[in-house]
Amino acid sequence: MPIIRVAELFAGVGGFRLGLEGCAEWQEEPSGPYRTVWANQWEPPGTPAKQFAWRCYEERFGAGSCVNENISVVMDEALAGEREVPDFDLLVGGFPCQDYSVARPLRQSGGIEGKKGVLWWDIERMLELKRPRWALFENVDRLLKSPGSQRGRDFAIILSCLARLGYSVEWRVVNAADYGMPQRRRRVFIWCERDTRPWDLRERLTGGLMADAFPAECSDVTACSVPLDPYETSETFGLGLRTSPFLSAGAMQGGRVLSARPAPTYDGPRTVLGDVLVDDTEVPASFFIAAEKLPAWEAARAAKHIPRVSRAGVPYVYSEGAMAWPDPRDRPSRTILTSEGGAAASRTKHAVRGSSGRIRRLVPDELDRLQMFPRGWTDAGMTDQQRAFCMGNALVVGCVRRIGEALAKRA
Repeated sequence: MPIIRVAELFAGVGGFRLGLEGCAEWQEEPSGPYRTVWANQWEPPGTPAKQFAWRCYEERFGAGSCVNENISVVMDEALAGEREVPDFDLLVGGFPCQDYSVARPLRQSGGIEGKKGVLWWDIERMLELKRPRWALFENVDRLLKSPGSQRGRDFAIILSCLARLGYSVEWRVVNAADYGMPQRRRRVFIWCERDTRPWDLRERLTGGLMADAFPAECSDVTACSVPLDPYETSETFGLGLRTSPFLSAGAMQGGRVLSARPAPTYDGPRTVLGDVLVDDTEVPASFFIAAEKLPAWEAARAAKHIPRVSRAGVPYVYSEGAMAWPDPRDRPSRTILTSEGGAAASRTKHAVRGSSGRIRRLVPDELDRLQMFPRGWTDAGMTDQQRAFCMGNALVVGCVRRIGEALAKRA
């Protein structure tokens, strides 16, 4: 099997690399066709105290394995010929959901100019510079719907950029728990190929790489198109729409788009929150919730209907539904957020009844495992709160593994 060279942007603690190169056990050498040849991780504003994810990456993959510099500066230097980025076959990265609006038309000298500080444009520049055969990106699923004023515009801009560069695209919103993983986490995975052959977009919905990785039955198939000029897309796409035309599965080539609603058909093994929990004898005392603090935690989970007034002076009722208390051990967990760390009562943090019967927060080793990293992966000189933050930012490694396996069969 040929080696597939990988470059990893916004690498965090290495979730993409683990998913592609294998992470079932601690290992010194990759076991499959994937080899990461270049990676970048940098947390603004660039102070040493903020670079704990990068230090973890280097601890696990070796000194010099990841460039700890602002990717915008790296790309400026690479495009000016002042820095060398090695050739690679597959570009991967999980980038923030931001405002992707385009500030300057493609027809003007200098080409596209995106909003300053928006990291998508560094991905776009890397694709234009290196022209890899494939790319794989991960983002929150609201990317398909944003912004509210132009439904679907942001994702349409991304599709326009990819089409302009000669990439055809598949995407799939995946809830990891639907495919046997221990966390209910919905994220969109965007698969890109430099493929000059005409695509049957309907076949791609049911027989493409994403369909191989995440089997599903697709319904409500709809068609639309995106302009090949990202500036035109930025100015016009989604105007007047109440809902986005992009559903949870889709394919695009040359600006033509088919989109559908996928219903997972996975029937394999499943794991739940209880499968990743450690025994209470391994849990530090600070993670147990004192009896006098339990009412505050329960109140945070209770249903709420609170009268409020908007900035415009309009009265409304803020509502939240009730949440299970404590978190059920026999189901996949709720989504881990970056706010998971810390002892203060919270609606979003997890709390379980441990093996001793006492209610406690999740320890960092359990958070690692809910994201399907090896236990102790983030135990690399970080505080407990930093470890929780990294897992709130991470992806479910098992999702990347499924995509990597599907590509390896086709490459």
